Amino acid sequence: MLFAVKLMNWYREKGRDLPWRTTHNAYIIWLSEIILQQTRVEQGRPYFHRFVEAFPIVTKFAEANEEDILRLWQGLGYYSRARNMHKAAKMVVDDFQGVFPNTYEKAIRLPGVGEYTAAAIASFSANEARAVVDGNVYRVLARYFGIKEPINSVQGKKIFAQIAEEMLDKESPGIYNQAIMDFGALQCKPKNPLCADCIFRVECVAFQEKLIDVLPAKLKGKGSRNRYFHYFIVIEGDRILMSKRGQGDVWTNLYEFPMIETAEDMPMPDLTVHADFVQYFEEDVVLTAVGKQVKHVLSHQNIYARFYIVGDSNALKKKKKDWNYYYYEKIDKLAKHKLIFSFLEKNVHLIAGKQLE
Repeated sequence: MLFAVKLMNWYREKGRDLPWRTTHNAYIIWLSEIILQQTRVEQGRPYFHRFVEAFPIVTKFAEANEEDILRLWQGLGYYSRARNMHKAAKMVVDDFQGVFPNTYEKAIRLPGVGEYTAAAIASFSANEARAVVDGNVYRVLARYFGIKEPINSVQGKKIFAQIAEEMLDKESPGIYNQAIMDFGALQCKPKNPLCADCIFRVECVAFQEKLIDVLPAKLKGKGSRNRYFHYFIVIEGDRILMSKRGQGDVWTNLYEFPMIETAEDMPMPDLTVHADFVQYFEEDVVLTAVGKQVKHVLSHQNIYARFYIVGDSNALKKKKKDWNYYYYEKIDKLAKHKLIFSFLEKNVHLIAGKQLE
């Protein structure tokens, strides 16, 4: 098929040199695919190397503590991916005798592995003829064929899955899949695609009909809700108070500073008379705001966070059961979500200075 031939020729000349493309090891390929979900290659690459170094084989991953895995993962977001990886590694040990599956039918049974990831593992490790369909592939096919059906509609997913299978090079599915993903990432980019020197500019419906900025079409998702978090930095000598988040909300089992959530944004004078605040802190507590409010965007949630240093640890009347003091040098070993991880990176000197007072 001419499309596949032109695409793979382009890839051989301009494709990206990525470390996970030098192996057919299904475990290593799985690591890279999960890490790169909803993550840019530049951001994901150091995490890939970190995980390969820490867990060179799947049995090592299965034996690891969840907290160690989350700590390596911190900063990537979507922590359910890391937890599912741990479950998947254990399943490989229990159900597949420690040999990572390289077929679609077996790989898709693993927690956190959907159709796309299973197809990627099978085609890249065993050259199984399975088409991968990610955001890059949706974009290339939508523009090339002029498909106006939304990519996230039920009918759209069926259409794109069928076309992706039809266009797949059955003899070299692994190379083809890598090629079309790279083409979408490097050439047929979401914004400012390189249409002027595109190998498909003559055949591309979107280019010919000036639909580049329109396609691919996508249904609008539900709106995001706003949440307001107020974090309190309580330091006692060379220890700092940390809280471990529970189940059923964002950042399960990750560490942060003690926090109070309010229904709306709240300035400090109003915060200090809030019912949750007076339950835990003395009336004469001195708070010092650190920086400005920080916005952190999650799926369907906007977190607005403020940080306060508590002037005297004795102003803490009582602790929640998941609030515990940790020596400051041990904080780095706790698995923290990105909001806290980033705050500590930016304010390490300020907090260290508070300890020395």
